[in-house]
Amino acid sequence: MSFDPVDFLENAVQDDSTEEVSGTRDLLLAALREAGHDPHVDVDEWNSSAGQNAPRSGEVAKNRRFSATRGKAKPSCDAAGNVRVSRGSGSPHLVFNTHIDTVAPHIPFERDDDAGRIRGRGSCDAKGPLAALLSAFIDADWDGDGTLTLAVTPDEEVLSTGAHALMTGDIAPGGPGEPGANVDPLPEADPAPDAYIVGEPTGLDVCTAARGRFEGTIEIEGVAAHAASPESGVNAVSAAGRLLGALETFDNVDAHPQLGEATLVPTGITGGESTNQVPAGCEITIDRRSVPPETAEGVRSALATRLEATLAGDAPEGIPRAGDDASVSVSLTERETPFLEAFATDTDEPVVSALADAAKQVGEARELGEHGAVRPFGAATEASYFAPAPTVVFGPGHLADEEGAVAHAEREYVDVASVRAAATAVRAATERLLGAEGALAR
Repeated sequence: MSFDPVDFLENAVQDDSTEEVSGTRDLLLAALREAGHDPHVDVDEWNSSAGQNAPRSGEVAKNRRFSATRGKAKPSCDAAGNVRVSRGSGSPHLVFNTHIDTVAPHIPFERDDDAGRIRGRGSCDAKGPLAALLSAFIDADWDGDGTLTLAVTPDEEVLSTGAHALMTGDIAPGGPGEPGANVDPLPEADPAPDAYIVGEPTGLDVCTAARGRFEGTIEIEGVAAHAASPESGVNAVSAAGRLLGALETFDNVDAHPQLGEATLVPTGITGGESTNQVPAGCEITIDRRSVPPETAEGVRSALATRLEATLAGDAPEGIPRAGDDASVSVSLTERETPFLEAFATDTDEPVVSALADAAKQVGEARELGEHGAVRPFGAATEASYFAPAPTVVFGPGHLADEEGAVAHAEREYVDVASVRAAATAVRAATERLLGAEGALAR
């Protein structure tokens, strides 16, 4: 009995994963059990859900056992809440990653047979990609050595403590994991991963880059005074108004060949405590969408230097001096895990060509239109955690279509045909990449 990604997806979308992911985790572990893996849960916290109550199907397991060359391993739920399992052995090593949490509010499951769609929260972000990756993980077959790992995280939409633990071994507070416990980091696996495929809704295109996202606060300090005597104080709000011009012209990194320009957007401003007082303080919240090679500290430092220069009167031509005695500081919003930084993978990497070719061929064979384009992804993802190695983002579904937003929206959906096509494409790419003669081994 073969694994059906659409059946799995329909069950997964019915589970509300906006605050608790154990239900979808149970489904994932049950599917792995039916494929011949014997689920093992490493942490007592997960035992009652994922380890003991996940259903079995003895007949299915008997029929789905992997060959000796492919091997069987126990999938585990680690101390960070990640589901992680590997097949095969030796180099090269390919990793599939996606997430099982979803954003609120939960949108109920609906099967739209007329449109050939599954609707509901998580259908495209990212349970549709999960179903496709899981299908490819179970069904892929290759000759010779090679390791295939499935690593599914529990909190991509919030803090990414699962992905952080996968790469560092450290479990940060604030997530579903157990701070202080140990996780074996993927980069220290033997063999270390050679490439990653991250499941997100890309419309079956292969995305090799994405902007990062940093959030921060600009704090302006002035001197309070009576509004009837404004000259006796330093107006922090007036200074902030002038500093907005410096934000509009801030340009500390060159345009990226795949991603274009970085952006910096003021998204909120607050200041003053009384309507008859010169305000002594003002804060501007900023959203930075970065491009490589910019880092979080890099943008903070460069922006602080620009704003300090603006206050000092030696800002670039066209930017007015902001205030005589006001001061300014820039800080990044505190997080338990790093912000999602920008990433870019060279488009000539084997994982790019293998997946692009497979997606194009499947799209043409099934008359689904043109797929397999190599392009940037339109949102920040956990791919940035893995991108020291060649990393691509791929999956069924769309962030948005011609009618508007899809992912995270009330109308979220995924086309059934695209889920099956994605599973086939990832399997074909995997079989091309792994093995002694695989593209990753060359």
